[in-house]
Amino acid sequence: MVVRNGGFDLRAGMILRRPRWGLALVATTLAAVAVAAAPSVAKPVLRAAGHALVLSELAAPADIIVIATDSGGAGVLQAADLVHDGIARRVAVFTDPPSGEDLEFIRRGLPYDDMAARQIRQLGSLGIADVVTIPREEAGSRGEGEVLAAWSDQHAIRAIVFVAASDHSRRIRRVLDRNMKGHGARVTVQAERYSGFDPECWWQTRRGTRTAIIELEKLALDIVMHPLSL
Repeated sequence: MVVRNGGFDLRAGMILRRPRWGLALVATTLAAVAVAAAPSVAKPVLRAAGHALVLSELAAPADIIVIATDSGGAGVLQAADLVHDGIARRVAVFTDPPSGEDLEFIRRGLPYDDMAARQIRQLGSLGIADVVTIPREEAGSRGEGEVLAAWSDQHAIRAIVFVAASDHSRRIRRVLDRNMKGHGARVTVQAERYSGFDPECWWQTRRGTRTAIIELEKLALDIVMHPLSL
């Protein structure tokens, strides 16, 4: 049924208001299915899409290794490897602001075991004792980048190795380029290699497909919103 208000087709208005990124996601999914139907074409295209998400720069000796919150335990393992390789002795993790159900646990007087606490425990289990926290109030890659810029200035940090989740390491490189502009610290991005996202065959699992589609959409949006980022 079409409801009209003053000559305006409300159904048409609802269609026009549908998020364009939702249509882009559907188009990306259909493209992946179509390409998968032709294996000789599929693999090179899908591999290129996977590698577009991943960036891992050569790590040089640094003042500190910083672990992105969403890299989880995989980021902890990567940071521990870098410490044992002599890249840096100190590791930093971001505090994880409580939200949603976390706030309800706190309200009920129960312990709030955030990602930072888990990462610190995991680092200790891997023999890494020199760990500091970087306070933040905003979640997400953007929040981490902005906080890192100010924190590195405050502590006179000159060189950082930033460990990011592999599936959006290239996007975090772009975010850090913007946030660190005008600040003294040099940041190298390392993609963790333990999470299971494989740019060579991500389409073979449901989890890999979902991750790639979401992250490709986010990367595309970042490029559209910030075309001049390096």
